Amino acid sequence: MNDRKLQELALAVIDTEARAIIGLAAEINQPTFIQACRLMLACEGRVVVTGMGKSGHIAGKIAATLASTGTPAFFVHPGEASHGDLGMITAADVVLALSNSGETGEIVTILPLIKRLNVPLIAMTGNPESTLSRAATANINVRVDKEACPLGLAPTASTTAALAMGDALAVALLESRGFTEEDFARSHPGGTLGRRLLLLIDDLMHTGDAIPQVGLATTLSDTLLEMTRKGLGMTAVVDEQGKLAGVFTDGDLRRTIDQKIDLHVALVRDLMTADCKTIHPGMLAAEALQIMDSTKISALPVVNSENELVGALNMHDLLRAGVV
Repeated sequence: MNDRKLQELALAVIDTEARAIIGLAAEINQPTFIQACRLMLACEGRVVVTGMGKSGHIAGKIAATLASTGTPAFFVHPGEASHGDLGMITAADVVLALSNSGETGEIVTILPLIKRLNVPLIAMTGNPESTLSRAATANINVRVDKEACPLGLAPTASTTAALAMGDALAVALLESRGFTEEDFARSHPGGTLGRRLLLLIDDLMHTGDAIPQVGLATTLSDTLLEMTRKGLGMTAVVDEQGKLAGVFTDGDLRRTIDQKIDLHVALVRDLMTADCKTIHPGMLAAEALQIMDSTKISALPVVNSENELVGALNMHDLLRAGVV
């Protein structure tokens, strides 16, 4: 088989699966899709998603997507359900069952038990006349004309269609619930978005003895020693009450050297940046990043409402935390 033939086969798969997804648009316009959404929106418990084999893998992904977008959900293996795991389903739940044929033995076996629990059953099948479809409160038809597999056997286009329909349900519910970026971040605290929307300056800033700070009457040579010890590329300058009077940065040092000033005699108060940018406890780390980016600075003093110095933060802190 030559390279061109490999490409043709792969393109045929993409084309078949794309057509399968496009065909779902007609099913979303059916009342059963809306009914399924309403059942899940009204659910006071969780959406229990189940499926066998390849459909089971898709069901697991749909459950994860629902759970991360504001609809509590989890996956139950239908084979295990009839051996005790059915106890995970409560009267407040909704069951979403996936089976392309609608006749999967492990799912058909637990249908009477689901009915006995009197919970709504949403089916996602490729056969509206199947046992699962007829037992469902709402059946979503995800039938495809053919599989992408040349043998027409391996679940390919059918699983892609089911996955896309699951995403359609999840996003429709997300919008209906008014799910926000902040809500998403709380479900993904380890992700980049979670860090941007949840991580506070308080979690990252240097405090106590780690804060670079000098008094107004400190010489530049002692100021440089403090900057070197603390390693943030700046030092805060405070008055006798501990309130911020200004900052002295690496940039201020370069400008001072250009003026040929004696570092052992000059005082920091005469060369510091008095009108400096500051941040406050309780602010998001992402807000500090925005200030640094817009002003082209790499470190910021943290002050409280009384302008008292309480911390310091630099770009490296944000990089280590994954905010950048």
